[in-house]
Amino acid sequence: MDTLRRFETISDYNSFNNNETRHPLVNVVDLSKAAPRQGSRMFFGFYTIFLKDVKCGDIIYGRHTYDYQEGTLVFLGPGQVAGINSNGEIYQPKGHALIFHPDLIHGTQLGRHIQDYTFFSYQSNEALHLSRRERDMVLDCLSKIDYELEHAIDKHSKRLIVSNIELFLNYCTRFYERQFITRNHVNSGVLERFEALLNTYFSSDKPQTIGLPSVGYCADQLHLSANYFGDLIKKETGQTAQEYIRAKLIGIAKERMFDQSKSVNQIAYDLGFKYSQHFIRLFKQRVGLSPNEYRNLN
Repeated sequence: MDTLRRFETISDYNSFNNNETRHPLVNVVDLSKAAPRQGSRMFFGFYTIFLKDVKCGDIIYGRHTYDYQEGTLVFLGPGQVAGINSNGEIYQPKGHALIFHPDLIHGTQLGRHIQDYTFFSYQSNEALHLSRRERDMVLDCLSKIDYELEHAIDKHSKRLIVSNIELFLNYCTRFYERQFITRNHVNSGVLERFEALLNTYFSSDKPQTIGLPSVGYCADQLHLSANYFGDLIKKETGQTAQEYIRAKLIGIAKERMFDQSKSVNQIAYDLGFKYSQHFIRLFKQRVGLSPNEYRNLN
């Protein structure tokens, strides 16, 4: 597992898995054609989506193990490192991988919105678990892309391939929204733990030493990636995680306004604001009154 294999191009990964390079920027890789091998870490210079048909070693992202089973989709963005931990045993890869280089989608609708597919930055415990019908839909999308790759490249090829990748990703977005609901046993308590984390944070000296809590900080404390955490909070509350933090912040600020012994500047500092004018501006945006105007009402 200490070995790091680097795949900078589509052809690099095709060769590693004994697949033909039919297009320099995209492929649907049949992993069953690969030779048996030991697990290793792998760097990917392109978008990679694995559909594993069997459990053959644990998929590792960074130092975390994916919440992974048969019929699971795992998404990796360019520059990420993942791998298979086979505990030193030889295994036969099976399943498929959709791989496409960022150059394929430059200048396209998908290229302009690829950042909206936040699951490319999900990490451990956040893979997409497919139902049988969803798996069939995924395979149908992959077959359409595969068909275009078998077809002689013409002026329509890129548009059709990119359109089918976008369709595939849109289905995955729907499936993830379903998973947020159906896998409550995995996600249960995240909102409650988020609330408790903020309460503990603002009652400590961390705001003065660290500053305002970021979405990334909260996600890390809850052992989730920032994107997965943000999407989950949005699904649960209708607010972004940042909006939730700000609402919590304003609620605490309102309560502290009753303490006449502290100035607005001191309250701002205690809450983690480096500059009190930033606090005053946010408070007025959220409450409709300046902190002093709000304080004088009570």
